[in-house]
Amino acid sequence: MIRPAQRGPRERLVEAAERLTYREGAGVGIAALLKEANVARRSLYEHFGGKDELLAEVLRGAAAKDLDAYRAAMSAAGPDAARRILAIFDHLEAAVTAEGFRGCRYLGADLALQDPEHPAHAVAREYRAELHRLIQHELDRLGHAESADEAERIMFLIEGTLASAVTRPDARPARIAADLAAHILRLGPADASKRGRATSAP
Repeated sequence: MIRPAQRGPRERLVEAAERLTYREGAGVGIAALLKEANVARRSLYEHFGGKDELLAEVLRGAAAKDLDAYRAAMSAAGPDAARRILAIFDHLEAAVTAEGFRGCRYLGADLALQDPEHPAHAVAREYRAELHRLIQHELDRLGHAESADEAERIMFLIEGTLASAVTRPDARPARIAADLAAHILRLGPADASKRGRATSAP
């Protein structure tokens, strides 16, 4: 019987960092990471050059999985652009009510890592930019004149859901956010354009 290849130090480091940083935050110490991964300190530096790039790699993996999950939820909703956007909040409802949910990885990393040049910040920015592009694409299909701004508002609802689900889970923030997103979508291209002119008037 052929056994699967044992995971190497690199894979064990990533898996350990993924678990610990989500459970304890991005400020978890190197010693704890090495112990969890059962690897020597040398392996960390050989594969990642240090803890910073390991944390960035964990976020890259999480971002790829999260974006795939959003795309899958939107695809399952069918071709209608509005339904595809609202499906994001159905996905969030399931995510934030799942056992073990502890908040948004990207927000947690941004708050914990004070160095603005930390590579994890760039990963978080690109993740948010890609999610913004997915939403804006659907708003463009709906003909929203201010699709970039509307996508930003929906991003605000997504991130607010992830934050509120930690502190006020009983409020069901994903459902509240879905109602607000539906209101944004109901404004329609013409109404959105009028609102833009009204707010820009002296």
